Amino acid sequence: MSLKVLVIGAGMGGLSAALALQQQGHRVTVMERVEEMRPVGAAISLWSNGVKVMHQLGLGTAIERLSGDMQRMRYLSHDGHLLSDFSLAPLYEDVKQRACPIARAALQQTLFDAVGAEHIELGQHCVDYTSDARGVTVTFADGRKVETDLLVVADGTHSRLRNKIVGRAVERQYVGYVNWNVRVPAKDALAPLDSWDQYVGEGKRVSLMPMGTGGNSEGQEEFYCFFDVPLPADTPNDPARYKEELREHFTGWARPVQALIEHVDPARMARVEIHDIEPLETLTDTRVALLGDAAHGMAPDLGQGGCQAMEDAWVLAQVVQKALEDVPTPNEALRQALDNYNTARVKRVGEIVARARQRAEMIHGHTSALTQAWYAELGQEDGQGVREGIKKTILGGPLG
Repeated sequence: MSLKVLVIGAGMGGLSAALALQQQGHRVTVMERVEEMRPVGAAISLWSNGVKVMHQLGLGTAIERLSGDMQRMRYLSHDGHLLSDFSLAPLYEDVKQRACPIARAALQQTLFDAVGAEHIELGQHCVDYTSDARGVTVTFADGRKVETDLLVVADGTHSRLRNKIVGRAVERQYVGYVNWNVRVPAKDALAPLDSWDQYVGEGKRVSLMPMGTGGNSEGQEEFYCFFDVPLPADTPNDPARYKEELREHFTGWARPVQALIEHVDPARMARVEIHDIEPLETLTDTRVALLGDAAHGMAPDLGQGGCQAMEDAWVLAQVVQKALEDVPTPNEALRQALDNYNTARVKRVGEIVARARQRAEMIHGHTSALTQAWYAELGQEDGQGVREGIKKTILGGPLG
């Protein structure tokens, strides 16, 4: 049976869900609020569980071609002293897939093209819905109403529909730090071209991750770079001061950090106060599924935000298809599918949200003693502990 499906949001989660449901023969339309697609953030550290979903959707080869070849991890102290340096090859061998750090623009365009522009409507601001056993009626800001069999809400961390789906107010919570992120041309003077380098100290972090070319016209390899600084909420955000701010926050840090600050182009940089939402007890309403950042906005400290959105999309498409095959009536099939989606995803994403916040607090000096203990552990780290933690997260996903 072919369903009419409406997806709200053309980010990674929404487009992944649209593609997965399209490939099962459903009639899918994506509605996106913005008039022009502009990805938020420079890049994404797409770990193996997300890449596996992309392979299942037929996009894995393209993603691997556009992404960086990240083969090692290095931790360095803020003054440049090497704390640990280890290979990621054993991890990739265990999980049967390498990570693919990639430009957000390249990833989103790949998904957009796969779904097809003819199935995506921009400038459509969804404001409400009503649903019952017979279907869903979706209302847009201009008064337009659209009827559908299944509504997928993937409208991001600031979701306007999340409260209605969950049945209560869900507030975003400040995690305690500000993140500046940007892409810069990759140069050996900044970091090895196959290594993810992280400088840590004072509750701050500077990261350089190889992210490939992203299909840029120059064929230039780039680093995905970010700077994390613990700060109070609602500090001024003035792009004209980004370089000055970073110089102030990272005075006395290692020479590559200073060089990186001078390399950045503030016009390409984003400054984001990091928030998450508490783990939710349900991700569904009658004929409605919540996914991606709308469902589990999380701190980026595990690199799992986009990966979990892709897992959501894959699982939703699978449970819908199985229910339609196994259950005789469409209404009961969708009820069963959404129950199974909740069972598969609520605990999984809730645990990752909690772990990401815990790690964010450890990295960024929430409890000074714990942060200092982490720095000491990094000086003894041979890679086994880090790889095992990442491996556990990857293998806990729907594709193993």
